[in-house]
Amino acid sequence: MVKIDVKDRKILYQLDIDSRQSFRSIGRKVGLTKDVVASRVKKLQDNGVIIRFYALLDQSRLGLTFLRLYFKYQYVTPSIKKEIIDHFVNCDYSISVSSQEGSYDLGILMLVKNVTDIYPFWRKTLDKFGDYFADRFFSVYAEESYYRCSILLDEKDDRTKLGTIGGGRKVETDDLDFQILKILSHNTRIPTIEIAQKLNSTAITINNRIKGLMESRIIRGFRVEIDFNKLGYQWFKVDLYLKEYSKTHPIIKYMETNPHLYYVDNTIGYADLELELLLKNVNQLHQIIDDISNKFPKTIRNYTYFHIIESHKFEILDMKQIQI
Repeated sequence: MVKIDVKDRKILYQLDIDSRQSFRSIGRKVGLTKDVVASRVKKLQDNGVIIRFYALLDQSRLGLTFLRLYFKYQYVTPSIKKEIIDHFVNCDYSISVSSQEGSYDLGILMLVKNVTDIYPFWRKTLDKFGDYFADRFFSVYAEESYYRCSILLDEKDDRTKLGTIGGGRKVETDDLDFQILKILSHNTRIPTIEIAQKLNSTAITINNRIKGLMESRIIRGFRVEIDFNKLGYQWFKVDLYLKEYSKTHPIIKYMETNPHLYYVDNTIGYADLELELLLKNVNQLHQIIDDISNKFPKTIRNYTYFHIIESHKFEILDMKQIQI
Protein backbone atom coordinates (compact mmCIF):
# COMPACT_ATOMS: atom_id res chain seq x y z
CA MET A 1 0.00 0.00 0.00
CA VAL A 2 1.22 3.50 -0.84
CA LYS A 3 1.04 6.11 1.91
CA ILE A 4 -0.20 9.52 0.77
CA ASP A 5 -0.95 12.65 2.78
CA VAL A 6 -3.96 14.96 2.89
CA LYS A 7 -2.57 17.20 0.13
CA ASP A 8 -2.14 14.21 -2.21
CA ARG A 9 -5.72 13.14 -1.46
CA LYS A 10 -7.01 16.62 -2.25
CA ILE A 11 -5.07 16.67 -5.52
CA LEU A 12 -6.51 13.27 -6.52
CA TYR A 13 -9.98 14.50 -5.59
CA GLN A 14 -9.63 17.57 -7.81
CA LEU A 15 -8.24 15.50 -10.68
CA ASP A 16 -11.23 13.17 -10.42
CA ILE A 17 -13.58 16.14 -10.72
CA ASP A 18 -11.69 17.58 -13.71
CA SER A 19 -8.39 16.01 -14.75
CA ARG A 20 -7.94 18.54 -17.56
CA GLN A 21 -7.79 21.57 -15.27
CA SER A 22 -4.38 23.23 -14.88
CA PHE A 23 -2.03 22.50 -12.02
CA ARG A 24 -2.27 26.20 -11.16
CA SER A 25 -6.04 25.83 -10.75
CA ILE A 26 -5.62 22.72 -8.59
CA GLY A 27 -2.96 24.48 -6.54
CA ARG A 28 -5.29 27.34 -5.68
CA LYS A 29 -7.87 24.82 -4.42
CA VAL A 30 -5.50 22.73 -2.32
CA GLY A 31 -3.11 25.46 -1.11
CA LEU A 32 -0.01 24.56 -3.13
CA THR A 33 1.99 26.10 -5.96
CA LYS A 34 1.53 24.67 -9.46
CA ASP A 35 5.10 23.30 -9.42
CA VAL A 36 4.49 21.42 -6.18
CA VAL A 37 1.21 20.03 -7.57
CA ALA A 38 3.04 18.90 -10.73
CA SER A 39 5.75 17.22 -8.63
CA ARG A 40 3.20 15.42 -6.46
CA VAL A 41 1.19 14.25 -9.50
CA LYS A 42 4.39 12.91 -11.09
CA LYS A 43 5.17 10.97 -7.90
CA LEU A 44 1.61 9.58 -7.77
CA GLN A 45 2.06 8.38 -11.36
CA ASP A 46 5.49 6.89 -10.66
CA ASN A 47 4.24 4.88 -7.67
CA GLY A 48 1.24 3.62 -9.65
CA VAL A 49 -1.53 5.40 -7.73
CA ILE A 50 -2.49 7.35 -10.86
CA ILE A 51 -2.96 5.00 -13.80
CA ARG A 52 -4.13 7.55 -16.37
CA PHE A 53 -6.26 10.60 -17.00
CA TYR A 54 -9.28 9.85 -19.16
CA ALA A 55 -12.36 11.44 -20.72
CA LEU A 56 -15.66 10.12 -19.41
CA LEU A 57 -17.75 9.49 -22.52
CA ASP A 58 -21.42 8.86 -23.16
CA GLN A 59 -21.07 6.19 -25.83
CA SER A 60 -24.84 6.14 -26.41
CA ARG A 61 -24.41 9.51 -28.17
CA LEU A 62 -21.99 7.78 -30.54
CA GLY A 63 -24.69 5.26 -31.41
CA LEU A 64 -23.18 2.53 -29.24
CA THR A 65 -24.69 0.26 -26.58
CA PHE A 66 -22.97 -1.35 -23.58
CA LEU A 67 -23.46 -5.10 -23.21
CA ARG A 68 -22.26 -7.02 -20.19
CA LEU A 69 -21.50 -10.72 -19.89
CA TYR A 70 -20.82 -12.60 -16.63
CA PHE A 71 -19.53 -16.18 -16.44
CA LYS A 72 -19.08 -18.75 -13.69
CA TYR A 73 -16.49 -21.41 -14.56
CA GLN A 74 -16.66 -25.17 -14.26
CA TYR A 75 -14.12 -27.88 -15.19
CA VAL A 76 -11.51 -25.25 -16.12
CA THR A 77 -7.77 -25.74 -15.92
CA PRO A 78 -5.38 -22.75 -15.84
CA SER A 79 -4.67 -23.23 -19.56
CA ILE A 80 -8.38 -23.39 -20.45
CA LYS A 81 -9.04 -20.29 -18.34
CA LYS A 82 -6.29 -18.40 -20.19
CA GLU A 83 -7.71 -19.53 -23.52
CA ILE A 84 -11.18 -18.22 -22.57
CA ILE A 85 -9.75 -14.90 -21.38
CA ASP A 86 -7.68 -14.47 -24.57
CA HIS A 87 -10.78 -15.26 -26.62
CA PHE A 88 -12.60 -12.25 -25.14
CA VAL A 89 -9.54 -9.98 -25.04
CA ASN A 90 -9.07 -10.50 -28.79
CA CYS A 91 -12.72 -9.78 -29.56
CA ASP A 92 -13.11 -6.47 -31.43
CA TYR A 93 -16.27 -5.62 -29.48
CA SER A 94 -14.83 -6.05 -25.97
CA ILE A 95 -13.54 -3.00 -24.08
CA SER A 96 -13.15 -4.61 -20.65
CA VAL A 97 -12.22 -8.14 -19.60
CA SER A 98 -11.61 -8.90 -15.93
CA SER A 99 -11.22 -11.86 -13.59
CA GLN A 100 -13.47 -11.54 -10.56
CA GLU A 101 -13.97 -13.01 -7.12
CA GLY A 102 -17.51 -13.51 -5.86
CA SER A 103 -20.74 -14.32 -7.66
CA TYR A 104 -19.03 -14.60 -11.08
CA ASP A 105 -15.50 -15.47 -12.22
CA LEU A 106 -15.25 -13.48 -15.44
CA GLY A 107 -16.78 -10.18 -16.51
CA ILE A 108 -16.91 -8.80 -20.07
CA LEU A 109 -18.04 -5.36 -21.20
CA MET A 110 -18.75 -4.82 -24.89
CA LEU A 111 -19.64 -1.87 -27.10
CA VAL A 112 -21.86 -2.55 -30.12
CA LYS A 113 -24.00 -0.62 -32.57
CA ASN A 114 -26.68 -3.32 -32.39
CA VAL A 115 -27.11 -6.14 -29.90
CA THR A 116 -27.36 -8.65 -32.75
CA ASP A 117 -23.85 -7.68 -33.93
CA ILE A 118 -22.23 -10.06 -31.46
CA TYR A 119 -24.42 -13.08 -32.28
CA PRO A 120 -21.82 -14.83 -34.51
CA PHE A 121 -19.17 -14.28 -31.83
CA TRP A 122 -21.58 -15.52 -29.16
CA ARG A 123 -22.29 -18.73 -31.10
CA LYS A 124 -18.57 -19.29 -31.60
CA THR A 125 -17.99 -18.74 -27.87
CA LEU A 126 -20.60 -21.32 -26.87
CA ASP A 127 -19.42 -23.83 -29.47
CA LYS A 128 -15.86 -23.62 -28.19
CA PHE A 129 -16.26 -23.00 -24.45
CA GLY A 130 -19.89 -23.66 -23.54
CA ASP A 131 -19.04 -26.72 -21.43
CA TYR A 132 -16.77 -24.62 -19.21
CA PHE A 133 -19.52 -22.22 -18.11
CA ALA A 134 -21.54 -23.35 -15.10
CA ASP A 135 -23.57 -20.16 -15.37
CA ARG A 136 -23.69 -17.15 -17.65
CA PHE A 137 -25.58 -13.91 -17.58
CA PHE A 138 -26.26 -11.15 -20.08
CA SER A 139 -27.51 -7.58 -19.57
CA VAL A 140 -27.69 -4.20 -21.30
CA TYR A 141 -26.65 -0.93 -19.69
CA ALA A 142 -29.34 1.77 -19.78
CA GLU A 143 -27.82 4.48 -17.60
CA GLU A 144 -24.97 4.95 -15.18
CA SER A 145 -24.75 7.72 -12.57
CA TYR A 146 -21.32 8.71 -11.27
CA TYR A 147 -20.26 10.45 -8.05
CA ARG A 148 -17.38 12.32 -6.50
CA CYS A 149 -14.61 10.17 -5.04
CA SER A 150 -15.42 11.23 -1.49
CA ILE A 151 -13.36 8.55 0.26
CA LEU A 152 -10.30 10.67 -0.62
CA LEU A 153 -11.39 13.43 1.76
CA ASP A 154 -11.74 13.38 5.52
CA GLU A 155 -14.11 16.33 5.71
CA LYS A 156 -17.79 16.19 4.71
CA ASP A 157 -18.21 16.28 0.95
CA ASP A 158 -20.91 17.41 -1.44
CA ARG A 159 -22.47 14.08 -2.44
CA THR A 160 -24.53 15.41 -5.34
CA LYS A 161 -23.90 13.13 -8.30
CA LEU A 162 -21.61 14.51 -10.96
CA GLY A 163 -23.78 13.27 -13.82
CA THR A 164 -25.34 10.42 -15.75
CA ILE A 165 -24.29 8.67 -18.94
CA GLY A 166 -26.40 6.51 -21.25
CA GLY A 167 -29.80 6.74 -22.87
CA GLY A 168 -28.88 9.64 -25.14
CA ARG A 169 -29.66 10.15 -28.80
CA LYS A 170 -26.91 9.70 -31.36
CA VAL A 171 -25.00 12.86 -32.23
CA GLU A 172 -23.50 13.41 -35.68
CA THR A 173 -19.71 13.24 -35.53
CA ASP A 174 -16.82 12.82 -37.97
CA ASP A 175 -13.39 11.21 -38.02
CA LEU A 176 -11.68 14.21 -36.41
CA ASP A 177 -14.09 14.02 -33.47
CA PHE A 178 -13.33 10.29 -33.05
CA GLN A 179 -9.58 10.90 -33.17
CA ILE A 180 -9.86 13.59 -30.49
CA LEU A 181 -11.97 11.28 -28.33
CA LYS A 182 -9.44 8.48 -28.76
CA ILE A 183 -6.60 10.70 -27.56
CA LEU A 184 -8.55 12.13 -24.61
CA SER A 185 -9.66 8.63 -23.62
CA HIS A 186 -6.03 7.85 -22.79
CA ASN A 187 -4.71 11.22 -21.64
CA THR A 188 -6.84 14.26 -20.84
CA ARG A 189 -3.82 16.31 -19.79
CA ILE A 190 -2.31 16.45 -23.25
CA PRO A 191 -2.20 20.14 -24.35
CA THR A 192 -4.59 21.23 -27.08
CA ILE A 193 -1.71 22.34 -29.30
CA GLU A 194 -0.16 18.87 -29.05
CA ILE A 195 -3.46 17.23 -30.05
CA ALA A 196 -3.57 19.61 -33.03
CA GLN A 197 -0.05 18.60 -34.09
CA LYS A 198 -0.90 14.88 -33.83
CA LEU A 199 -4.01 15.34 -35.98
CA ASN A 200 -2.60 17.89 -38.46
CA SER A 201 -5.06 20.51 -37.33
CA THR A 202 -4.99 23.84 -35.47
CA ALA A 203 -5.31 24.51 -31.75
CA ILE A 204 -8.37 26.70 -32.39
CA THR A 205 -10.10 23.90 -34.33
CA ILE A 206 -9.29 21.29 -31.67
CA ASN A 207 -10.43 23.59 -28.86
CA ASN A 208 -13.73 24.25 -30.66
CA ARG A 209 -14.22 20.53 -31.34
CA ILE A 210 -13.65 19.62 -27.67
CA LYS A 211 -16.08 22.35 -26.64
CA GLY A 212 -18.63 20.97 -29.13
CA LEU A 213 -18.16 17.40 -27.85
CA MET A 214 -18.84 18.62 -24.34
CA GLU A 215 -21.88 20.69 -25.34
CA SER A 216 -23.34 17.69 -27.19
CA ARG A 217 -22.70 15.66 -23.99
CA ILE A 218 -20.53 13.07 -25.72
CA ILE A 219 -17.79 14.08 -23.29
CA ARG A 220 -19.34 14.12 -19.83
CA GLY A 221 -16.19 15.04 -17.94
CA PHE A 222 -12.50 14.42 -17.37
CA ARG A 223 -11.52 12.02 -14.60
CA VAL A 224 -8.48 10.18 -13.24
CA GLU A 225 -8.12 6.40 -13.08
CA ILE A 226 -6.76 5.51 -9.66
CA ASP A 227 -5.38 2.19 -8.46
CA PHE A 228 -7.42 2.14 -5.27
CA ASN A 229 -5.75 -1.09 -4.13
CA LYS A 230 -2.61 0.96 -3.52
CA LEU A 231 -4.63 3.21 -1.20
CA GLY A 232 -6.08 0.31 0.77
CA TYR A 233 -9.44 0.12 -1.02
CA GLN A 234 -11.12 -2.50 -3.19
CA TRP A 235 -13.72 -1.91 -5.90
CA PHE A 236 -16.91 -3.89 -5.17
CA LYS A 237 -19.93 -4.43 -7.40
CA VAL A 238 -23.11 -5.11 -5.39
CA ASP A 239 -26.32 -6.31 -7.04
CA LEU A 240 -29.54 -5.95 -5.06
CA TYR A 241 -32.76 -7.87 -5.72
CA LEU A 242 -35.69 -6.02 -4.18
CA LYS A 243 -39.12 -7.08 -2.98
CA GLU A 244 -40.55 -3.79 -4.25
CA TYR A 245 -38.92 -2.13 -7.25
CA SER A 246 -40.47 1.19 -6.17
CA LYS A 247 -37.90 1.29 -3.35
CA THR A 248 -35.06 1.70 -5.86
CA HIS A 249 -35.02 5.49 -5.91
CA PRO A 250 -35.30 5.93 -2.11
CA ILE A 251 -32.39 3.53 -1.61
CA ILE A 252 -30.29 5.42 -4.16
CA LYS A 253 -31.04 8.75 -2.44
CA TYR A 254 -30.08 7.19 0.88
CA MET A 255 -26.86 5.70 -0.52
CA GLU A 256 -25.87 9.04 -2.03
CA THR A 257 -24.99 10.15 1.51
CA ASN A 258 -22.46 7.32 1.74
CA PRO A 259 -18.93 8.44 0.71
CA HIS A 260 -18.11 4.93 -0.55
CA LEU A 261 -20.63 5.10 -3.41
CA TYR A 262 -18.90 5.64 -6.78
CA TYR A 263 -21.40 4.52 -9.45
CA VAL A 264 -25.03 3.46 -9.71
CA ASP A 265 -25.81 1.25 -12.73
CA ASN A 266 -29.24 0.89 -14.30
CA THR A 267 -29.39 -2.20 -16.51
CA ILE A 268 -31.89 -4.35 -18.37
CA GLY A 269 -31.80 -8.05 -17.61
CA TYR A 270 -30.02 -8.25 -14.29
CA ALA A 271 -30.47 -6.99 -10.72
CA ASP A 272 -33.01 -4.39 -9.59
CA LEU A 273 -30.29 -2.08 -8.29
CA GLU A 274 -26.55 -2.17 -8.94
CA LEU A 275 -24.07 -0.25 -6.82
CA GLU A 276 -20.32 0.23 -7.28
CA LEU A 277 -18.53 0.89 -4.01
CA LEU A 278 -14.97 1.63 -2.88
CA LEU A 279 -14.44 -0.30 0.36
CA LYS A 280 -11.62 -1.49 2.58
CA ASN A 281 -12.90 -5.04 2.93
CA VAL A 282 -15.90 -7.31 2.46
CA ASN A 283 -16.99 -6.79 6.07
CA GLN A 284 -17.61 -3.15 5.27
CA LEU A 285 -19.81 -4.26 2.38
CA HIS A 286 -21.96 -6.44 4.64
CA GLN A 287 -22.27 -3.56 7.10
CA ILE A 288 -23.60 -1.31 4.34
CA ILE A 289 -26.15 -3.94 3.29
CA ASP A 290 -27.23 -4.32 6.92
CA ASP A 291 -27.59 -0.57 7.16
CA ILE A 292 -29.82 -0.47 4.05
CA SER A 293 -31.88 -3.35 5.44
CA ASN A 294 -32.41 -1.50 8.72
CA LYS A 295 -33.42 1.66 6.89
CA PHE A 296 -35.70 -0.21 4.47
CA PRO A 297 -36.98 -3.32 6.31
CA LYS A 298 -38.03 -6.37 4.24
CA THR A 299 -36.97 -4.64 1.02
CA ILE A 300 -33.86 -6.58 -0.02
CA ARG A 301 -34.77 -10.12 -1.09
CA ASN A 302 -31.22 -11.07 -1.89
CA TYR A 303 -27.89 -9.64 -3.00
CA THR A 304 -24.71 -10.80 -4.71
CA TYR A 305 -21.33 -9.14 -5.06
CA PHE A 306 -17.88 -9.49 -6.55
CA HIS A 307 -14.66 -7.54 -6.91
CA ILE A 308 -12.09 -7.48 -9.68
CA ILE A 309 -8.88 -9.39 -8.94
CA GLU A 310 -7.20 -8.83 -12.31
CA SER A 311 -7.95 -6.63 -15.33
CA HIS A 312 -6.96 -8.20 -18.66
CA LYS A 313 -8.23 -5.46 -20.95
CA PHE A 314 -9.59 -1.95 -20.49
CA GLU A 315 -10.29 0.39 -23.40
CA ILE A 316 -12.67 3.33 -22.82
CA LEU A 317 -13.10 3.81 -26.55
CA ASP A 318 -11.73 1.76 -29.40
CA MET A 319 -12.09 2.90 -33.00
CA LYS A 320 -12.97 -0.69 -33.91
CA GLN A 321 -16.39 -0.34 -32.26
CA ILE A 322 -17.11 2.74 -34.39
CA GLN A 323 -15.89 1.15 -37.60
CA ILE A 324 -17.43 -2.33 -37.27
